[in-house]
Amino acid sequence: MFTGIVEEVGEISSIEVSGDGRRFEILSKLVIEDAEIGSSISINGCCLTVTSLSESSFAVEAVPETISRTCLGEMSIGDRVNMERALSVNGRFGGHIVQGHVDGIAKIVAVDFQSDGSWLVGFTCSNGFAGQIVEKGSITLNGVSLTVAGISNLLDKEELHFDIALIPHTIEVTTFKDMGVDSLVNLEVDVLARYIENLLSSRNISISGEKV
Repeated sequence: MFTGIVEEVGEISSIEVSGDGRRFEILSKLVIEDAEIGSSISINGCCLTVTSLSESSFAVEAVPETISRTCLGEMSIGDRVNMERALSVNGRFGGHIVQGHVDGIAKIVAVDFQSDGSWLVGFTCSNGFAGQIVEKGSITLNGVSLTVAGISNLLDKEELHFDIALIPHTIEVTTFKDMGVDSLVNLEVDVLARYIENLLSSRNISISGEKV
């Protein structure tokens, strides 16, 4: 389990393609300090397992299922990634419950630069996430715990449009400062919202409590 608080931004130093899977070697200083073979590390929001270690890097492997559901297949050597170690039992819980199980992909469609240095960023994703992404609710984008600032175009049958407000600190310590319009990010909805929405759907009950 993770919290969505990025500990370090790493750089991909090599990529090996094996069928539809990938092996990534990532340069690191912090998250590698106490890593072991088999440790779980969130890479842009994907929970991956350390398969090898060196003094300045570690390697993880992404299977075809992971590649098909995430943006990892689009990564190139030199790209930077958000990294977080799995939460320790005595760790400080600073974000929200993040499983590292990516649900889908979102695309940046607008960036509005604010006078205080923050960004208001517009995203689109599959409308299948309607009901799981809610205003003022938690969401994870590329491994970063964020709060949904607003939702629009609720009547769009294909896409859900939502906004995120990024404070200057978040922009500075994550890979968001490398991104712009048309950039893709890994999306994980709040696990509690997912379970509640699925429970209501399975019982054929609307949010208002009326049968649908």
